Amino acid sequence: MEAIKEKIEALRKEIERMNYRYYVLSEPEVSDYDFDMKLKELERLEKEHPEFFDPNSPTQRVGSDVSKSFEQVEHAYPMLSLANTYSEGEVQDFYNRTKRALNEDFEIDCELKYDGVSISLIYENGALTQAITRGDGVRGDNVTANVRTIKSIPLRLHGNDWPQKFEIRGEILMPWRVFDELNREREENEEPLFANPRNAASGTLKQQNPTVVAARKLDSYLYYLLGETLPTDGHFENLEKARTWGFKISDAMKKCRSLDEIFDFINYWDKERKNLPVATDGIVLKVNSLRQQLNLGWTAKSPRWAIAYKFKAEQAESRLLSVDFQVGRTGTVTPVANLEPVQLSGTVVKRASLHNADIIEALDVHIGDSCYVEKGGEIIPKITGVNKEARFMIGDKVRFITHCPACGAKLERKEGEAAWFCPNHFGCEPQIKGRIEHFAGRKAMYVNIGEETVNQFFNAGLIKNAADLYTLQPAQILKLDRWAQKSVDNYLESIEESKNVPYERVIFALGIPEVGETGAKRLANAFHNIDALMGATYEQLIAVDDVGGVIAQSVIDFFNVESNRVLVERLRTYGLKFALDEETLAERTDKLAGRTFVISGVFALHSRDEYKAMIEKNGGKNAGSVSSKTDFILAGENMGPAKLEKAQQLGIKIISEDDFLKMI
Repeated sequence: MEAIKEKIEALRKEIERMNYRYYVLSEPEVSDYDFDMKLKELERLEKEHPEFFDPNSPTQRVGSDVSKSFEQVEHAYPMLSLANTYSEGEVQDFYNRTKRALNEDFEIDCELKYDGVSISLIYENGALTQAITRGDGVRGDNVTANVRTIKSIPLRLHGNDWPQKFEIRGEILMPWRVFDELNREREENEEPLFANPRNAASGTLKQQNPTVVAARKLDSYLYYLLGETLPTDGHFENLEKARTWGFKISDAMKKCRSLDEIFDFINYWDKERKNLPVATDGIVLKVNSLRQQLNLGWTAKSPRWAIAYKFKAEQAESRLLSVDFQVGRTGTVTPVANLEPVQLSGTVVKRASLHNADIIEALDVHIGDSCYVEKGGEIIPKITGVNKEARFMIGDKVRFITHCPACGAKLERKEGEAAWFCPNHFGCEPQIKGRIEHFAGRKAMYVNIGEETVNQFFNAGLIKNAADLYTLQPAQILKLDRWAQKSVDNYLESIEESKNVPYERVIFALGIPEVGETGAKRLANAFHNIDALMGATYEQLIAVDDVGGVIAQSVIDFFNVESNRVLVERLRTYGLKFALDEETLAERTDKLAGRTFVISGVFALHSRDEYKAMIEKNGGKNAGSVSSKTDFILAGENMGPAKLEKAQQLGIKIISEDDFLKMI
């Protein structure tokens, strides 16, 4: 047994080193495959020998799906906010106040102000023991299980010269790349988009399911060390020491000895921050000496030894070169501006949304115009205005097209809607490809292909619709560029696995206009097989919760098209699930029929997602907000005060976990 224990510990150390080199140093030493094989071996050994369980093992970074209440923890040192400044004059005032108060030489440490979620990490004997949010500054939430999933945060420290117990503070961040990818997925699933990476990081860190947190790929930067036995009196020097222990410390730090050096740092990063992979909103200035920090002290709200200089809201200006009109899978035509490359929010922006025909007209935009570009919650940046004073030899006024750029069909516009669309749904190439991509997507059938592969298969004449994906032979695929036997095997394996995808996701994969992920689930629960759904009347459809007239008519129109019914029949013959399975049907009851629930708070017995599934399985309906139509609020600990107040106003019954479980 001792040999097994040594093997497990050696694997943990090896994987921790690989994690550090990949996520902190950005210097991977092995392939993703080799890393995964090491991790799988460790998972196997830990499963076979649970007596050697360690909460700080690298295998625990994936998180558990067990919901845990966020315990409130008091901070050993209050987490105060910084006073903000918005001008160089205010920075100068801070510097002069510090100079008068200290009456001795001092250094100012300048750092980037990362726009994320503040976190406090507690380490004892070189291991992470607690992660606490800022909360109200005095008490915060214990989110240790979630933070363990963030791979840039060490679970065990390098070396052996760290204090026996200390605290390190920093920001939990969502990189721009991950944020854009997350919003793209949310848009595909018809979910509300996150406004910015900070909101996305905050929402992620408050998830009750650490597995969801792990999937969101959060990052971190640490920026302040606290404790009784710190290495040095210098804040800058302490962070450099923390870097050697495995913490991700920003390289964008500088000790300054004059106002000129401080302003040089601010001016440099006001421009250069646009190249960073994460969001920043300013510069933090801190007196470097911890002794001097103590001498300067604190006000009731913030330290006197630090201040934050906030950048102005980021906006870029770029020249409009041309406008493309793109056709989506449902036929909607979207105008996209092609711009001279410009840095914005961590990425090089070359394209931006021009919204729709009405906004193009309101902007009065011309080819060659210098346009203002912003990046918010949108999937691609947006044009918000035109610098008309900068007009010089501009070209034609941008006008919305009248015919489809792909197939030439005359565009149509539904009454009361801003979008124009191509009505040629079955002869327009971008729409055909878009439907296949949607079908194969991660939230649908999860076939191992993307946009590039769909284009390749389609252009080679191998596929004309989603059903053709199931007829491809290895020899056909191997003739194509960049395909080898291993990648063909992976594709065919994903095709086989897609036959196990549940019925509601198959409905979503069909790409019925207006039917999102939630709508597909509602339809599957109401019509237990595809034949029932294809034969449903308008009255039967609108009787389903959350299925209104628009969705009902869209479902009827979709199945009235012969090619769509042929597609379903072909997919059925290939083994896809077009009915709820017997086990699911056997578990269904009508105990909660006609009753609407709102879930709030955190739970001990089941996760929120599990309770939502139980409600639907027993004929009930989940709602996101409290209204007069709400019958019950299923409340855990820390129920939202706004929901509680509204429930009391409306006289809605609040039930506990035990109450709910008795109901079903």
